[in-house]
Amino acid sequence: MTGMSGGGERVLALLPELLLLLGAVGGLLLGLWTPQHRQRRVRLLVTAACLASAVAAAVALPEPAERVFEDTWVVDTTTGVVRIVVALGVAALVWLASASFAGHPRETEAYVLMLLGGLGAVALAASGDLLLLVAAYLLASVPLYALAGFAKDSAGVEAAMKYYLMGAFVGVLMLVGVAALVLATGTTGYSDLAVLLPGASPGLLAVGILGVLAGVGFKAGAVPVHFWVPDVTAGTTPPMAAYLTTIPKIGAVAAAFRLLAEPFADVPLDVPLLVALIAATSMTLGNLAAFHQTDVLRLLAYSTVSQVGYLFMVVAVAARTDLAVPALAIYLAGYAVTNVGAFAAVAAAPVARTITDWATAVGRHRSLVVSLVVCLLGLVGTPPTAVFVGKLAVFAAAWDGGLAWLVVVAAINTVASLFYYLRWIAPAFAGVPVAPATGEGEPGSGPRTAAGTAQRIQRGPVVVLHAAAVLSVLLGVGAGVWLAAATSAS
Repeated sequence: MTGMSGGGERVLALLPELLLLLGAVGGLLLGLWTPQHRQRRVRLLVTAACLASAVAAAVALPEPAERVFEDTWVVDTTTGVVRIVVALGVAALVWLASASFAGHPRETEAYVLMLLGGLGAVALAASGDLLLLVAAYLLASVPLYALAGFAKDSAGVEAAMKYYLMGAFVGVLMLVGVAALVLATGTTGYSDLAVLLPGASPGLLAVGILGVLAGVGFKAGAVPVHFWVPDVTAGTTPPMAAYLTTIPKIGAVAAAFRLLAEPFADVPLDVPLLVALIAATSMTLGNLAAFHQTDVLRLLAYSTVSQVGYLFMVVAVAARTDLAVPALAIYLAGYAVTNVGAFAAVAAAPVARTITDWATAVGRHRSLVVSLVVCLLGLVGTPPTAVFVGKLAVFAAAWDGGLAWLVVVAAINTVASLFYYLRWIAPAFAGVPVAPATGEGEPGSGPRTAAGTAQRIQRGPVVVLHAAAVLSVLLGVGAGVWLAAATSAS
């Protein structure tokens, strides 16, 4: 049932999004009337809104797919998974960031911006109209520009400017692409575009597809619009780096998946091949760039670029196989949990920025190292973690969709990625002697990251790290059992 009929029921179809919005508005109002030293109330309200949204999305997940508000908003399995992952991810990241935001004069605003950015990510995934996609792009971008530079230090301001300038440039490309598709078809709805685009002008079609894919590719951090990722990740705080490389990426990948499954499915251009090339390039360049990184944030930044490659594998076969939707769901959930855990490890020792500094800082916290290893090996795709099951599902979907060569490239990249993760794991396990704070040694390991760092472990990020490691394994086992049962039943 579509359209505007039954307006009350249609509004309830957007209950998870409404809860996020109410949480943002309520958090802002509560913060205005709450003393600065009690802003923890806002954090609790925002977390409650995220959890309520996730519960509402989980309840609605088994319901049949539908399009509401004149077919502009799609409620289906893909949207449902993104709703749940984003809501729970924002809740975890709010608590991850609480240590750095506590006492900040704009603490309330930070939590509200995180909630609004999450709402933008959900809107990206649910968009069934190009105009709504553009609005979702802005909602998933503008709050994040502010969050990138929230610390207001020189590195944060530079990160925010780079993020904003590239976002504005790619936003223009996206608008040009949307304009080209409108000129070619006279419509913006995905359903109508799927019918009209096969007969559209090839020139306008090419410009339109490239422009729209550039927009979602930027939010996902895919090559060639990935240049902001390492600089912004290294320039902002670890919790915000985790947010910027997780939440918008989930919505953007789902948006690209929907574009390939609907309006771009039957166009005369080989869009799946283009996306497959983007996937291969992203995973390869991301891995190559990560090999020589000593800064843990830059290493994780390039890791997230490579992860986009694996996610875009299933995007490329969105319209070619029935395995695509479950593969996307498992990988998105696994990536979100594991990536947040890896950045939580960095946030646990916030002044330790190099691999050596980090190993020195956590030398007396072996459980922290174990959880980091679970998350890093999870990003590689080591059993029984969630990303391992996600990669198996994605590889199966790509193979079934006729992209066997891409599976081979992905398998090689998976093995290669193990080496730069081991460059972090090895010294962390071996232990690094705590040196006196002389200001000498590896860049970044001066007085602020030497002996005293070992005593500055943040409890909040440690809890998030341990929870992410445990959840990655549990989710991997659960998804593996479910996938095996579904395969045997079919």
